[in-house]
Amino acid sequence: MKKDLPPNIVEDIYIAVILENESPEGKVWNVYLINEKNEQIDNVLVSSKGYGIKDDREVKTSVLRHFIGDLAAKKFSLIEAIDEQVFGLTNEYLLSYYINGTIYDKKYIFLPESIIDSNLIRVPLLNKPGILIGA
Repeated sequence: MKKDLPPNIVEDIYIAVILENESPEGKVWNVYLINEKNEQIDNVLVSSKGYGIKDDREVKTSVLRHFIGDLAAKKFSLIEAIDEQVFGLTNEYLLSYYINGTIYDKKYIFLPESIIDSNLIRVPLLNKPGILIGA
């Protein structure tokens, strides 16, 4: 039964939307996975999708799956580029990985309009401005 399973709590793993650069033509944003743990995570898989209401109609983006592989301790990996047009939607990232043969998973959600300049912080390891969520 579900109550008999170990909790497998995800800690020190973050997803960040990073402002890579800004020019008169626009801003370039990317999504990263950050491993702040002191150990490697293995067989990392991230699924992403967006959904919500835009221009008074329901919108759903395609589900994208990204196999990252192994991610060393205190390292980060690019997941995908993200377009500003989806910032008004809920952007969801489902992360799965293994440590010592045990699977862990967690859902990370960027709420609509949360990816805005006033929410930018300096993101650890990348040392760039971005929005950071995690455990």
